Amino acid sequence: MTTTNGTARATDQRDTADQRDATAATAVTAVTAATVATDPAGPGEDLLRVAVVLGSTRVGRFGPVVADWLLRRAAEHGGLETDLVDLVATPLPSAFPAFGAPLPADVQAQFAAVSPRLERADAFVIVTPEYNHSFPAPLKNAIDFHTHQWHAKPVGFVSYGGRSGGLRAVEQLRPVLAELHAVTVRETVSFHDYGDKFDADGQVLDPAADGAAKSMLDQLAWWAHALRDAKRLRPYAA
Repeated sequence: MTTTNGTARATDQRDTADQRDATAATAVTAVTAATVATDPAGPGEDLLRVAVVLGSTRVGRFGPVVADWLLRRAAEHGGLETDLVDLVATPLPSAFPAFGAPLPADVQAQFAAVSPRLERADAFVIVTPEYNHSFPAPLKNAIDFHTHQWHAKPVGFVSYGGRSGGLRAVEQLRPVLAELHAVTVRETVSFHDYGDKFDADGQVLDPAADGAAKSMLDQLAWWAHALRDAKRLRPYAA
């Protein structure tokens, strides 16, 4: 366990990609707005909503063990209300909608199970393994289907893997989230050779992991409060 600190054609292709993304974002925004409008009152003034995004969808994944450990650390930290967004329990489509096309009812239901929860969050923690020096495709898909939900919000990371501990996945995620105007915190938690780091009950064997989680959550909370307060004074424009 470790903590870590063109051509015209090309232009047309970029424009097409931008149009596709804008269309998808508009569709997701509509679903989000409809659901958030019916959401009950939020938590107390000082309580932060943290969406914990579990990025692995592979059969036999170890991610739930890591996520459960993190949720316990967040509960002990205090001042945090966590929401586990598991991409197995709430899968998203793998294809973007056609330009201007409405979302089918079944796809709207898929977004309604995820998008409003990202919208409500004050901060995020992404739990991810490392696949081929990067992060899982379903996680990238979930990130790309959303835009303003990430704006001016902090993101922390808990990674796991072999010798690298998933750190290369985290480094790949940082520029992706920067493009979405999110703020990634410096402190991370990573489990190297993760199979040897937990006991049969999902408890971490190295007590240093708890300290690493606290450091990450401390930074996440600081940024979440600072950014939430700033947005109340001056709305963020991306």
